[in-house]
Amino acid sequence: MTNRIGQHVTFLCEADRLKSVTRANVLMDLSRDENSAEHSWHVALYAMVFGASDRAIAMLLIHDLVEIDVGDQPIHLDHDVAALNRAELAAARRIFGLSPDADRLLALWSEFETHGSDDAVMAKRMDHVHPLFQVMQAPRPVPEHVDIVRDNLDRGRAARLNHEWPQIMQAARLLLAGQPLPDDDLSRRLAFLAEADKLKSVHRATTLIDLSRHENSAEHSWHLALYALAFAELAGPGVNIGRVIRMLLIHDLVEIDVGDVPLHSAGGQAHGSAQIQADEAAAARRIFGLLPAGQGAEFLALWREFEEQQTPDAIFAKGLDRAQPAIQHLHTGGLGWIEYDVSLAQMETRVGQPVGRASSDLWAWLHDRLARHFAAA
Repeated sequence: MTNRIGQHVTFLCEADRLKSVTRANVLMDLSRDENSAEHSWHVALYAMVFGASDRAIAMLLIHDLVEIDVGDQPIHLDHDVAALNRAELAAARRIFGLSPDADRLLALWSEFETHGSDDAVMAKRMDHVHPLFQVMQAPRPVPEHVDIVRDNLDRGRAARLNHEWPQIMQAARLLLAGQPLPDDDLSRRLAFLAEADKLKSVHRATTLIDLSRHENSAEHSWHLALYALAFAELAGPGVNIGRVIRMLLIHDLVEIDVGDVPLHSAGGQAHGSAQIQADEAAAARRIFGLLPAGQGAEFLALWREFEEQQTPDAIFAKGLDRAQPAIQHLHTGGLGWIEYDVSLAQMETRVGQPVGRASSDLWAWLHDRLARHFAAA
Protein backbone atom coordinates (compact mmCIF):
# COMPACT_ATOMS: atom_id res chain seq x y z
CA MET A 1 0.00 0.00 0.00
CA THR A 2 2.88 2.40 0.75
CA ASN A 3 4.09 2.19 -2.85
CA ARG A 4 0.57 2.79 -4.18
CA ILE A 5 0.11 5.85 -1.97
CA GLY A 6 3.40 7.23 -3.26
CA GLN A 7 2.31 6.64 -6.85
CA HIS A 8 -1.01 8.36 -6.22
CA VAL A 9 0.84 11.33 -4.74
CA THR A 10 3.15 11.51 -7.76
CA PHE A 11 0.10 11.70 -10.03
CA LEU A 12 -1.63 14.27 -7.80
CA CYS A 13 1.47 16.47 -7.65
CA GLU A 14 1.77 16.34 -11.44
CA ALA A 15 -1.88 17.42 -11.58
CA ASP A 16 -0.89 20.58 -9.66
CA ARG A 17 0.55 21.86 -12.94
CA LEU A 18 -2.98 22.25 -14.35
CA LYS A 19 -3.31 25.32 -12.11
CA SER A 20 -0.76 27.05 -14.37
CA VAL A 21 -2.51 26.33 -17.69
CA THR A 22 -4.16 29.53 -18.87
CA ARG A 23 -7.47 29.46 -20.74
CA ALA A 24 -9.07 31.88 -23.20
CA ASN A 25 -11.84 32.64 -20.68
CA VAL A 26 -11.46 35.27 -17.98
CA LEU A 27 -12.90 35.45 -14.49
CA MET A 28 -16.27 37.18 -14.30
CA ASP A 29 -14.71 40.22 -12.63
CA LEU A 30 -12.30 40.40 -15.63
CA SER A 31 -9.32 40.53 -13.24
CA ARG A 32 -7.33 37.79 -14.98
CA ASP A 33 -7.45 34.77 -17.25
CA GLU A 34 -9.03 31.62 -15.88
CA ASN A 35 -6.87 28.52 -15.48
CA SER A 36 -7.83 24.97 -16.35
CA ALA A 37 -7.85 23.66 -12.77
CA GLU A 38 -10.37 26.20 -11.51
CA HIS A 39 -12.35 25.73 -14.72
CA SER A 40 -12.49 21.99 -13.96
CA TRP A 41 -13.78 22.77 -10.47
CA HIS A 42 -16.41 25.17 -11.78
CA VAL A 43 -17.62 22.76 -14.47
CA ALA A 44 -17.86 19.96 -11.90
CA LEU A 45 -19.91 22.31 -9.71
CA TYR A 46 -22.16 23.02 -12.72
CA ALA A 47 -22.64 19.27 -13.06
CA MET A 48 -23.49 18.93 -9.37
CA VAL A 49 -26.01 21.77 -9.55
CA PHE A 50 -27.68 20.45 -12.70
CA GLY A 51 -28.11 16.90 -11.45
CA ALA A 52 -25.26 14.99 -13.09
CA SER A 53 -24.17 11.57 -11.85
CA ASP A 54 -21.09 10.92 -9.74
CA ARG A 55 -19.45 9.38 -12.81
CA ALA A 56 -20.04 12.49 -14.93
CA ILE A 57 -18.56 14.66 -12.18
CA ALA A 58 -15.52 12.36 -11.98
CA MET A 59 -15.01 12.79 -15.74
CA LEU A 60 -14.97 16.55 -15.34
CA LEU A 61 -12.34 16.37 -12.61
CA ILE A 62 -9.89 14.76 -15.04
CA HIS A 63 -11.09 15.91 -18.47
CA ASP A 64 -8.57 18.73 -18.90
CA LEU A 65 -5.48 17.13 -17.32
CA VAL A 66 -4.07 16.55 -20.81
CA GLU A 67 -3.70 20.34 -21.06
CA ILE A 68 -0.67 20.06 -18.80
CA ASP A 69 1.13 18.86 -21.95
CA VAL A 70 -0.91 20.31 -24.84
CA GLY A 71 -2.29 23.55 -23.37
CA ASP A 72 -5.77 25.00 -23.74
CA GLN A 73 -7.28 24.88 -27.24
CA PRO A 74 -9.68 27.85 -27.66
CA ILE A 75 -12.81 26.91 -29.60
CA HIS A 76 -12.69 29.97 -31.88
CA LEU A 77 -9.28 29.04 -33.33
CA ASP A 78 -8.60 26.52 -36.07
CA HIS A 79 -6.93 23.26 -35.05
CA ASP A 80 -5.49 20.24 -36.78
CA VAL A 81 -8.02 17.93 -35.15
CA ALA A 82 -6.23 14.68 -35.93
CA ALA A 83 -2.88 15.98 -34.66
CA LEU A 84 -4.51 17.41 -31.53
CA ASN A 85 -6.26 14.11 -30.82
CA ARG A 86 -2.95 12.26 -31.07
CA ALA A 87 -1.21 14.76 -28.79
CA GLU A 88 -3.98 14.59 -26.19
CA LEU A 89 -3.98 10.79 -26.19
CA ALA A 90 -0.21 10.77 -25.68
CA ALA A 91 -0.62 13.27 -22.82
CA ALA A 92 -3.37 11.16 -21.25
CA ARG A 93 -1.21 8.06 -21.39
CA ARG A 94 1.74 9.87 -19.81
CA ILE A 95 -0.18 11.67 -17.06
CA PHE A 96 -2.56 8.88 -16.06
CA GLY A 97 0.37 6.47 -16.37
CA LEU A 98 1.80 8.06 -13.23
CA SER A 99 -1.15 6.69 -11.25
CA PRO A 100 -1.47 3.09 -10.06
CA ASP A 101 -5.02 3.32 -11.44
CA ALA A 102 -3.86 4.37 -14.91
CA ASP A 103 -6.20 2.06 -16.81
CA ARG A 104 -9.28 3.22 -14.89
CA LEU A 105 -8.49 6.90 -15.32
CA LEU A 106 -7.60 6.57 -18.98
CA ALA A 107 -10.83 4.69 -19.65
CA LEU A 108 -12.84 7.40 -17.86
CA TRP A 109 -11.11 10.15 -19.86
CA SER A 110 -11.62 8.26 -23.13
CA GLU A 111 -15.30 7.77 -22.33
CA PHE A 112 -15.65 11.54 -21.92
CA GLU A 113 -13.75 12.31 -25.10
CA THR A 114 -15.78 9.93 -27.26
CA HIS A 115 -19.20 10.81 -25.77
CA GLY A 116 -19.24 7.11 -24.95
CA SER A 117 -22.13 7.07 -22.47
CA ASP A 118 -25.03 9.13 -21.17
CA ASP A 119 -22.75 10.28 -18.34
CA ALA A 120 -20.18 11.47 -20.87
CA VAL A 121 -22.82 13.34 -22.87
CA MET A 122 -23.95 15.10 -19.68
CA ALA A 123 -20.36 15.94 -18.74
CA LYS A 124 -19.69 17.37 -22.22
CA ARG A 125 -22.86 19.42 -21.94
CA MET A 126 -21.58 21.03 -18.74
CA ASP A 127 -18.16 21.65 -20.27
CA HIS A 128 -19.73 23.41 -23.25
CA VAL A 129 -22.27 25.44 -21.27
CA HIS A 130 -19.90 26.82 -18.64
CA PRO A 131 -17.86 29.13 -20.95
CA LEU A 132 -21.08 30.67 -22.35
CA PHE A 133 -22.27 31.84 -18.96
CA GLN A 134 -18.76 32.65 -17.79
CA VAL A 135 -18.87 35.36 -20.45
CA MET A 136 -22.52 36.41 -20.40
CA GLN A 137 -22.98 36.64 -16.61
CA ALA A 138 -20.01 38.96 -16.18
CA PRO A 139 -21.05 42.48 -15.13
CA ARG A 140 -19.24 43.86 -18.22
CA PRO A 141 -18.82 41.07 -20.79
CA VAL A 142 -15.77 41.40 -23.05
CA PRO A 143 -17.10 42.33 -26.54
CA GLU A 144 -14.79 39.92 -28.40
CA HIS A 145 -15.84 37.12 -26.06
CA VAL A 146 -19.50 37.95 -26.64
CA ASP A 147 -18.90 37.53 -30.38
CA ILE A 148 -17.39 34.09 -29.73
CA VAL A 149 -20.43 33.12 -27.63
CA ARG A 150 -22.81 34.27 -30.35
CA ASP A 151 -20.98 32.23 -32.96
CA ASN A 152 -20.85 29.24 -30.62
CA LEU A 153 -24.61 29.40 -30.04
CA ASP A 154 -25.42 29.71 -33.73
CA ARG A 155 -23.09 27.19 -35.34
CA GLY A 156 -20.43 26.09 -32.85
CA ARG A 157 -20.27 23.16 -30.48
CA ALA A 158 -23.06 24.60 -28.31
CA ALA A 159 -25.56 24.75 -31.18
CA ARG A 160 -26.67 21.19 -30.53
CA LEU A 161 -28.00 22.32 -27.15
CA ASN A 162 -30.87 24.06 -28.95
CA HIS A 163 -32.58 20.66 -29.01
CA GLU A 164 -30.69 18.95 -26.14
CA TRP A 165 -31.31 21.66 -23.54
CA PRO A 166 -33.53 24.44 -24.94
CA GLN A 167 -34.07 26.10 -21.54
CA ILE A 168 -30.38 26.83 -21.05
CA MET A 169 -30.08 28.13 -24.60
CA GLN A 170 -33.02 30.45 -24.08
CA ALA A 171 -31.32 31.83 -20.97
CA ALA A 172 -28.06 32.32 -22.89
CA ARG A 173 -29.83 34.18 -25.67
CA LEU A 174 -31.64 36.43 -23.20
CA LEU A 175 -28.32 37.41 -21.66
CA LEU A 176 -26.81 37.86 -25.11
CA ALA A 177 -29.60 40.31 -25.89
CA GLY A 178 -28.95 42.21 -22.65
CA GLN A 179 -32.25 41.09 -21.10
CA PRO A 180 -32.77 39.90 -17.51
CA LEU A 181 -33.47 36.28 -16.77
CA PRO A 182 -36.87 35.31 -15.34
CA ASP A 183 -37.09 34.55 -11.64
CA ASP A 184 -37.15 30.75 -11.85
CA ASP A 185 -35.15 27.76 -10.64
CA LEU A 186 -32.81 27.81 -13.63
CA SER A 187 -31.95 31.45 -13.04
CA ARG A 188 -31.34 30.82 -9.35
CA ARG A 189 -28.94 28.01 -10.18
CA LEU A 190 -27.11 30.22 -12.65
CA ALA A 191 -26.91 33.01 -10.06
CA PHE A 192 -25.36 30.61 -7.55
CA LEU A 193 -22.83 29.40 -10.12
CA ALA A 194 -21.92 32.98 -11.02
CA GLU A 195 -21.40 33.80 -7.34
CA ALA A 196 -19.17 30.73 -7.03
CA ASP A 197 -16.78 32.27 -9.57
CA LYS A 198 -15.58 34.56 -6.76
CA LEU A 199 -13.89 31.60 -5.05
CA LYS A 200 -11.23 31.77 -7.77
CA SER A 201 -10.06 35.06 -6.22
CA VAL A 202 -9.69 33.78 -2.64
CA HIS A 203 -6.00 33.15 -1.98
CA ARG A 204 -4.67 30.52 0.39
CA ALA A 205 -1.48 30.25 2.44
CA THR A 206 -0.43 27.23 0.37
CA THR A 207 1.58 27.82 -2.79
CA LEU A 208 1.66 25.91 -6.02
CA ILE A 209 4.37 23.25 -6.10
CA ASP A 210 6.40 25.33 -8.59
CA LEU A 211 6.32 28.26 -6.07
CA SER A 212 5.02 30.59 -8.81
CA ARG A 213 2.13 31.93 -6.70
CA HIS A 214 -0.31 31.14 -3.92
CA GLU A 215 -3.05 28.64 -4.59
CA ASN A 216 -6.66 29.83 -4.72
CA SER A 217 -9.58 28.12 -3.04
CA ALA A 218 -11.36 27.08 -6.26
CA GLU A 219 -8.39 25.17 -7.64
CA HIS A 220 -7.73 23.77 -4.15
CA SER A 221 -11.31 22.44 -4.14
CA TRP A 222 -10.73 20.81 -7.52
CA HIS A 223 -7.46 19.28 -6.35
CA LEU A 224 -9.10 17.89 -3.22
CA ALA A 225 -11.90 16.31 -5.25
CA LEU A 226 -9.22 14.71 -7.42
CA TYR A 227 -7.52 13.46 -4.23
CA ALA A 228 -10.79 11.77 -3.29
CA LEU A 229 -11.07 10.16 -6.71
CA ALA A 230 -7.47 8.93 -6.52
CA PHE A 231 -7.52 7.76 -2.89
CA ALA A 232 -10.91 6.04 -3.01
CA GLU A 233 -9.24 2.73 -2.18
CA LEU A 234 -8.18 4.14 1.21
CA ALA A 235 -11.73 4.95 2.27
CA GLY A 236 -13.16 2.91 5.12
CA PRO A 237 -16.48 1.09 5.35
CA GLY A 238 -19.53 3.22 4.67
CA VAL A 239 -17.70 5.91 2.67
CA ASN A 240 -19.42 7.01 -0.53
CA ILE A 241 -16.71 8.61 -2.67
CA GLY A 242 -19.26 10.38 -4.85
CA ARG A 243 -20.64 12.19 -1.78
CA VAL A 244 -17.11 12.94 -0.57
CA ILE A 245 -16.31 14.57 -3.91
CA ARG A 246 -19.49 16.63 -3.74
CA MET A 247 -18.62 17.78 -0.21
CA LEU A 248 -15.17 18.85 -1.34
CA LEU A 249 -16.51 20.76 -4.34
CA ILE A 250 -18.57 23.00 -2.04
CA HIS A 251 -16.67 22.90 1.27
CA ASP A 252 -14.81 26.19 0.81
CA LEU A 253 -17.53 28.29 -0.85
CA VAL A 254 -17.99 30.13 2.46
CA GLU A 255 -14.56 31.66 1.89
CA ILE A 256 -16.15 33.96 -0.68
CA ASP A 257 -17.39 35.93 2.34
CA VAL A 258 -14.94 34.94 5.07
CA GLY A 259 -11.70 34.44 3.18
CA ASP A 260 -9.19 31.64 3.79
CA VAL A 261 -8.25 31.14 7.43
CA PRO A 262 -4.91 29.28 7.56
CA LEU A 263 -4.89 26.14 9.69
CA HIS A 264 -1.89 27.35 11.73
CA SER A 265 -3.12 30.92 12.30
CA ALA A 266 -3.56 32.20 15.86
CA GLY A 267 -5.63 34.76 17.76
CA GLY A 268 -9.34 35.56 17.90
CA GLN A 269 -9.79 35.06 14.17
CA ALA A 270 -7.86 31.79 14.17
CA HIS A 271 -8.93 28.69 12.30
CA GLY A 272 -11.80 27.03 14.16
CA SER A 273 -12.50 29.97 16.49
CA ALA A 274 -16.09 30.67 17.52
CA GLN A 275 -16.15 33.87 15.48
CA ILE A 276 -14.91 32.17 12.32
CA GLN A 277 -17.42 29.35 12.74
CA ALA A 278 -20.26 31.86 13.10
CA ASP A 279 -19.09 33.85 10.09
CA GLU A 280 -18.79 30.71 7.97
CA ALA A 281 -22.26 29.53 8.97
CA ALA A 282 -23.74 32.89 7.95
CA ALA A 283 -21.84 32.73 4.65
CA ALA A 284 -23.14 29.22 3.99
CA ARG A 285 -26.73 30.33 4.56
CA ARG A 286 -26.31 33.27 2.19
CA ILE A 287 -24.48 31.47 -0.61
CA PHE A 288 -26.51 28.25 -0.65
CA GLY A 289 -29.61 30.40 -0.21
CA LEU A 290 -29.10 31.61 -3.78
CA LEU A 291 -30.18 28.17 -5.03
CA PRO A 292 -33.79 26.98 -5.31
CA ALA A 293 -35.00 26.35 -1.77
CA GLY A 294 -34.89 22.55 -1.79
CA GLN A 295 -31.51 22.30 -3.45
CA GLY A 296 -30.09 25.06 -1.27
CA ALA A 297 -31.13 23.14 1.84
CA GLU A 298 -29.46 19.98 0.48
CA PHE A 299 -26.18 21.78 -0.21
CA LEU A 300 -26.25 23.49 3.18
CA ALA A 301 -26.82 20.15 4.92
CA LEU A 302 -23.92 18.61 3.00
CA TRP A 303 -21.65 21.53 3.99
CA ARG A 304 -22.68 21.19 7.65
CA GLU A 305 -22.02 17.46 7.53
CA PHE A 306 -18.48 18.17 6.34
CA GLU A 307 -17.93 20.73 9.08
CA GLU A 308 -19.22 18.47 11.86
CA GLN A 309 -17.01 15.49 10.85
CA GLN A 310 -19.31 12.85 12.29
CA THR A 311 -20.18 10.67 9.28
CA PRO A 312 -17.78 8.34 7.41
CA ASP A 313 -18.02 10.57 4.32
CA ALA A 314 -17.22 13.75 6.24
CA ILE A 315 -14.37 12.13 8.18
CA PHE A 316 -12.73 10.99 4.95
CA ALA A 317 -13.29 14.35 3.26
CA LYS A 318 -11.83 16.31 6.19
CA GLY A 319 -8.80 14.03 6.30
CA LEU A 320 -8.05 14.74 2.66
CA ASP A 321 -8.54 18.46 3.30
CA ARG A 322 -5.75 18.24 5.88
CA ALA A 323 -3.50 15.97 3.81
CA GLN A 324 -3.43 17.96 0.56
CA PRO A 325 -1.85 21.16 1.97
CA ALA A 326 0.70 19.11 3.92
CA ILE A 327 1.75 17.30 0.75
CA GLN A 328 1.94 20.63 -1.09
CA HIS A 329 4.17 22.04 1.65
CA LEU A 330 6.45 19.00 1.57
CA HIS A 331 7.04 19.66 -2.12
CA THR A 332 7.79 23.37 -1.59
CA GLY A 333 10.30 23.02 1.22
CA GLY A 334 7.75 23.81 3.94
CA LEU A 335 7.57 27.55 3.24
CA GLY A 336 4.14 27.92 4.84
CA TRP A 337 5.27 26.08 7.93
CA ILE A 338 8.25 28.40 8.28
CA GLU A 339 5.96 31.44 8.00
CA TYR A 340 3.70 30.20 10.80
CA ASP A 341 6.50 28.61 12.88
CA VAL A 342 4.92 25.16 12.74
CA SER A 343 6.42 22.18 14.58
CA LEU A 344 6.09 18.46 13.98
CA ALA A 345 4.06 18.15 17.18
CA GLN A 346 1.57 20.69 15.87
CA MET A 347 1.32 18.80 12.58
CA GLU A 348 0.69 15.56 14.47
CA THR A 349 -2.23 17.18 16.29
CA ARG A 350 -3.73 19.45 13.64
CA VAL A 351 -3.12 17.20 10.64
CA GLY A 352 -2.45 13.77 12.08
CA GLN A 353 -5.72 13.41 13.95
CA PRO A 354 -8.08 14.09 11.02
CA VAL A 355 -5.89 12.29 8.47
CA GLY A 356 -5.52 9.29 10.79
CA ARG A 357 -9.30 9.11 11.27
CA ALA A 358 -9.71 9.13 7.50
CA SER A 359 -7.00 6.56 6.73
CA SER A 360 -4.34 5.15 9.02
CA ASP A 361 -2.35 4.07 5.94
CA LEU A 362 -2.30 7.60 4.52
CA TRP A 363 -1.28 9.08 7.88
CA ALA A 364 1.53 6.54 8.30
CA TRP A 365 2.84 7.44 4.85
CA LEU A 366 2.54 11.18 5.48
CA HIS A 367 3.91 11.10 9.02
CA ASP A 368 7.07 9.35 7.87
CA ARG A 369 7.76 12.16 5.41
CA LEU A 370 6.81 14.91 7.86
CA ALA A 371 9.16 13.47 10.49
CA ARG A 372 12.02 13.42 8.02
CA HIS A 373 11.28 16.96 6.87
CA PHE A 374 11.17 18.48 10.36
CA ALA A 375 14.22 16.50 11.46
CA ALA A 376 16.18 18.05 8.60
CA ALA A 377 14.77 21.56 9.01
